[in-house]
Amino acid sequence: MLLRHTPKEVAERHGVTINPAKTCQPVGAMYAALGVHGCLPHSHGSQGCCSYHRSALTRHYKEPIMAGTSSFTEGSSVFGGQANLLAAIANMFTIYDPDIIAVHTTCLSETIGDDLNQIAQKAGDDGRIPAGKKVIFCNTPSYVGSHVTGFSNMVAGIVRGLAAKTGTPKDQVNIIPGWVEPSDMREIKRIAKEMGVNIVLFPDTSDVVDTPQTGEFKMYPDGGVTQAELATVGDSIKTLALGSFASEAGAKQLDIDFKVPYEVLDLPIGLSATDRFVQALASAAKVEVPDSFIAERGRLVDVIADMSQYLYGKKVALYGDPDQLIPLTEFLLDLNMLPMHIVSGTPGKKFEKRIREIVGDRIPNLNLKNGQQADMFLMHQWIKNEPVDLLIGNTYGKYIARDENIPFVRHGFPILDRIGHSYFPTAGFTGGIRLLEQMLGVIMDKIDREASEPGFELVM
Repeated sequence: MLLRHTPKEVAERHGVTINPAKTCQPVGAMYAALGVHGCLPHSHGSQGCCSYHRSALTRHYKEPIMAGTSSFTEGSSVFGGQANLLAAIANMFTIYDPDIIAVHTTCLSETIGDDLNQIAQKAGDDGRIPAGKKVIFCNTPSYVGSHVTGFSNMVAGIVRGLAAKTGTPKDQVNIIPGWVEPSDMREIKRIAKEMGVNIVLFPDTSDVVDTPQTGEFKMYPDGGVTQAELATVGDSIKTLALGSFASEAGAKQLDIDFKVPYEVLDLPIGLSATDRFVQALASAAKVEVPDSFIAERGRLVDVIADMSQYLYGKKVALYGDPDQLIPLTEFLLDLNMLPMHIVSGTPGKKFEKRIREIVGDRIPNLNLKNGQQADMFLMHQWIKNEPVDLLIGNTYGKYIARDENIPFVRHGFPILDRIGHSYFPTAGFTGGIRLLEQMLGVIMDKIDREASEPGFELVM
């Protein structure tokens, strides 16, 4: 395998990224658009781009991902894609009858400089958008940012195109969940319901990319935040944005447009971040935290106490999306584990600052990098110099885990070779137990696998 040739000596690189720890903006924009009921994502670029973005999501969620494309040819690439997009809008409304078309750009249309706002206005003026239907859009150039950036841009596009207010204040809280699994979105809704808090969660991909098999195909599954719900988010008490990279832009846009105050929180992954989320939700809605949550938290703490002998002092390498890595790092420290190497391909100065705030002086030799050249090649080099006991990240880490014989927990996007991430949450206290079970499972599997005959224990 080529990874066996990864050199141990780390050299400064400026012009090349090897095995990036991210994918491109349109993938995130497409995923966010799927979280609106009756919405058909549209890729304004070539067929090949759209096919890649759809297949990336299909392979992760094991669900058919529907999307349209402007199908650029050489002519579109030279003269612009307005004619293609206008034709596509008319065709999609006529043939597929979505309630909303969510257009995102690609490298090609961004390089040309197509003006989506102008094209959408012309589509309306030309009568290509039926009454009651909507076209929303955002810019997602693939040569900057990452899939997280694209998700963020589409969430802001959803706010600009669909958010509204009735003028009557509503006793509800908006929650922008960031890029998490549909299982996590369902868990956030469960938490709010048990606390007695009315929420509007957007986008919401639960029951969209994890639909049940009923024998009946639905072009637009039952899930997703509705236009009616989005038409009230300007009346809400507050917005909670979970993760600054994926969610803050949408919350800020809501504040600009409708003066809805917002608070940016970490994703509720692990003990401390979930504590803050539950408390923030209770404070915003002016409700008490129910006893049932105290019991859920207690079960997580009990597992931590019971299994501390297998967790204490274990060195961990983790990579992926910044909004995921921040609470994961904090959770590992709560478990008395040592996050030694942290890589995120998504650029942004806030990430390193926040990680260093969490870590403090507990990891003097912390390796931390995000943005350009923060890639899987660098992660592998760091591990060769400072071996770890556990690796956490998406499927692409399996090669490093195999080469270096490291227990591996799959977490984040994309996960291509396992199932479960769509169905079992890692958010909340219950999700924290799930994460612990995964980590303990792979660590204990290695202990069993490498134990001597006398040391091979039935009860661990």
